[in-house]
Amino acid sequence: MKAMILAAGKGTRVRPITYTIPKPMIPILQKPVMEFLLELLRQHGFDQIMVNVSHLASEIESYFRDGQRFGVQIAYSFEGRIEDGELVGEAIGSAGGMRRIQDFSPFFDDTFVVLCGDALIDLDLTAAVKWHKAKGAIATVIMRSVPREEVSSYGIVVTDDAGRVKAFQEKPAVEEALSTNISTGIYIFEPEVLDYIPSGQQYDIGSQLFPKLVEIGAPFYGLVMDFQWVDIGKVPDYWHAIRGVLSREIKNVEIPGQEVAPGIYTGLNVAVNWDKVDITGPVYIGGMTRIEDGAKIIGPAMIGPNCWICSGATVDNSVIFDYSRLGPGVRLVDKLVFGRYCVDKNGATIDVQAAALDWLITDARHPQPSQPPLEHRAIVELLGNGN
Repeated sequence: MKAMILAAGKGTRVRPITYTIPKPMIPILQKPVMEFLLELLRQHGFDQIMVNVSHLASEIESYFRDGQRFGVQIAYSFEGRIEDGELVGEAIGSAGGMRRIQDFSPFFDDTFVVLCGDALIDLDLTAAVKWHKAKGAIATVIMRSVPREEVSSYGIVVTDDAGRVKAFQEKPAVEEALSTNISTGIYIFEPEVLDYIPSGQQYDIGSQLFPKLVEIGAPFYGLVMDFQWVDIGKVPDYWHAIRGVLSREIKNVEIPGQEVAPGIYTGLNVAVNWDKVDITGPVYIGGMTRIEDGAKIIGPAMIGPNCWICSGATVDNSVIFDYSRLGPGVRLVDKLVFGRYCVDKNGATIDVQAAALDWLITDARHPQPSQPPLEHRAIVELLGNGN
């Protein structure tokens, strides 16, 4: 069976991570989020998968290639152009991406599934497709119900008693929401739906195709299902996803490595004297990372591979990406460290290089910097503020 993964977006709300990593490649404890989607699709018999790519396309293509090692077949539809010898991404919208593939050669010839490439899900796709076919639907959007106080963060889908979609509300105020059912970015389509998507132009599934289907009275349905759905649309979402995996709240993601003590997992060859550090799980420490004596780590926390946590540093409820060095005495509370950037749990970003803090957080492959003047060290309080 055939499916499509939407992977062309720039992921602007997940910056700074997506400056160098496309959103589908964002790692959940060292494994790209899109890899979990491939596993789910394969599990339910979807083994022919199209992926539209644009921003940092080569990162996705070079990792997944033809899909052979994941037990599926993958082909890519690049959206963009070459300018001055460089690839420039130009995404044409989620629906536009579908139409581009079909115009190239009619790939979608039976019921197919479309997934956004930036969410962890454990949906029973087989049951969803069966329901879609029983309804005689041309399109089905998979929904989840959320508490009413959360509706203003999502696109709301309004259906009648039979499940037929009647209207949409984009992030309505709580008092104005006509439903508590949200779109999860998981869709089931019949090939005929492509007739309603114009060729050669930017076109979106949620904001353009779906309202069109409602307008013409097409058999378009919404199905509420109870399943795990972890959207990684913004940096705080990613932070919560890592916490959820480490705390075992997210069930379908295994913590990699070896459990060396209750709640403490490590990759290969971590350099640490366990008797001289203070570590409280759940914590994951990547391979070839050095934790110096006197460091303190309070979970849930993730420290990527090839990192260096200096003596006296504290990592509290934080996520540290690969090749990061935290200087002596640095205290990180509720932070995400990615390269030269430090991000708090609400998404506010500090560029440590521009802020002259690059002696605090450095690339572990660089020589360790000398200590700065005392007046500069006062700025450390910025990072230690967990509010």
